[in-house]
Amino acid sequence: MATFRYLEEKLLERLQGWKRRTLSWAAKEVLIKSVALALPLHVMSCFKLPLSLCRLLDKHVARFWWSVEEEQSKIRWVSWRNLCKSKHDGGMGFSRFEHFNQALLAKIGWQILNDPQSLLAQVYQGKYFPTGTFLTAQARSRPSWGWQSVLYGRELLEKGIRWQVGNGLKTSLLSSNWIPLLHPNPPQFNPLVLPVGGGLPVAEVIIPGEGRWDESKLNQWFDPPTCRAITTIPLPRGTVEDRLVWHDSADGAFSVKSAYHLAVRLDQCTNRWRATVSWMDRVSWIRLWGAKIPPKLKVFLWQIFNRALPTAEALREKDVEVHPRCPVCWSASETMEHLFLDCPVARALWDFAGLEHLGQGLPRQTFPLFLKTLMAIVHKSDLWLAVVAVLWRIWKSRNWVVFEGKQFGFPALMRQYHQQLAEWARLPADPGMGPVNPCPSRLNPVRSTSIVCMWDGATRRGSHSAGGIVVMTSAREILGVVGVQFQCIDDPLVVEVLALREALWWCLEHGFPMVQFEGDAKVVIDKINRAETGDIRMGAVLEEVVSCFASRTGFSVRFVGRRNNRVAHVVARKALSLLPSACRVFDFQAWLNSRM
Repeated sequence: MATFRYLEEKLLERLQGWKRRTLSWAAKEVLIKSVALALPLHVMSCFKLPLSLCRLLDKHVARFWWSVEEEQSKIRWVSWRNLCKSKHDGGMGFSRFEHFNQALLAKIGWQILNDPQSLLAQVYQGKYFPTGTFLTAQARSRPSWGWQSVLYGRELLEKGIRWQVGNGLKTSLLSSNWIPLLHPNPPQFNPLVLPVGGGLPVAEVIIPGEGRWDESKLNQWFDPPTCRAITTIPLPRGTVEDRLVWHDSADGAFSVKSAYHLAVRLDQCTNRWRATVSWMDRVSWIRLWGAKIPPKLKVFLWQIFNRALPTAEALREKDVEVHPRCPVCWSASETMEHLFLDCPVARALWDFAGLEHLGQGLPRQTFPLFLKTLMAIVHKSDLWLAVVAVLWRIWKSRNWVVFEGKQFGFPALMRQYHQQLAEWARLPADPGMGPVNPCPSRLNPVRSTSIVCMWDGATRRGSHSAGGIVVMTSAREILGVVGVQFQCIDDPLVVEVLALREALWWCLEHGFPMVQFEGDAKVVIDKINRAETGDIRMGAVLEEVVSCFASRTGFSVRFVGRRNNRVAHVVARKALSLLPSACRVFDFQAWLNSRM
């Protein structure tokens, strides 16, 4: 603890400096996330911090969030655990130092797994696991604090990694975690019929060279739910090796952010605590944080939805002695419902802004419920900014009366409302809200000497899927029409890459040296043209397809619109319309010729 005490001192020094300034809630959020949580970043990336220190750092940051002045502590309206929830779950997206520390240390383990020739990996291997692997290494006698920290990170890493099946030779059939739908658990097997010895590889249940599971063995060795989970895994037809992937990311690569969220989920399960469940649904929180309004207003609305505004009613619930009457009109108790809806000043401002009709017919049991319903109706229009401007002006006027004793006239209130609305309307849009330029596909013109292969996929939820392949010359003379069925797979993206894989193999088997592939699966095509092999859903099949294009200069792929890919789509739908068959490949050339 004493070794890392300077981290607390540095953090306190920085926080005390900020407390001397008048900061908005939005400014505090930025400072906490970009500075306070980053101060011990380098140390947390190398060593495990004591749990007591992590909780002390959390305490200091939480106190800074709620305090206004130096050495002044305020009511904590929302617990630190709930503040650390995702914004889309009702929190502020802060990080707890304990989980952040473990996620950073898990990254070291990921680097050791993926780069065993690095200096760090070789040093640790030489000292702690000269004859084993990193995943089976033990602390041994008198380990360094650095190695103990790496093992602490490995505890989290092991919960998030799994094997991505390629040829199945590296993955243990029984003991490894390799089935995505069962992650993080190994498969359940029948001990009475499975061959003796637990060292069988997954390759034992794969039909070599066909990219298919041996369903007879699966049905014999595993229970039906496990069989169904296994058969949803797409398999390559080639010799792509198994590899470890990070289950919680789309591309299979480790990220500290996803590891942090995994650590939070594991903590909830292990310690049997649950953060307060937000009464707001996830869609409503996304609407709030995605609105085109200034950041300080988003935090203001977040306080309303969490009932964290210090009205007289809320303060009295916290045992604070204040007068219960509304300080603006003195005609009723100050609740959020009265302050924002029923107070004469509030009603007059709603009427002046031309927004009084919006509240007709909306539930008024609580003001947060009223506002949530209103947000769902107008959040995409300019009316939402006007609504928030009314609420903000009511709250600011109330605070003038309470804290500064100022009396305001309604003409001044209307003028201030117009001024702030005009000011906010001139603010530039959030750059993150604008359109994103898509990665251009490699739109190669059709070569006069090349073959054109059009492909498409078709799915039926809860059943099988199919691919359609149409091969023709550059003069549009049809050379082949093939339909392929894929059992137990209904993910459209996976079906598209499987259909492309079958198209590649068909062209290779027929000896075509130059082929231009055309399809409407832009996500798949962009990944191929960028040579991206990482994708949790498409698995080793994507790696196989990317490798095939990279090794054959005569093969290229380009995106075409769905209208220009109708022929392949019709063939795919025809294959899908057939009953699942043991014969998974169908020749549809005669059928297509009869329709043209």
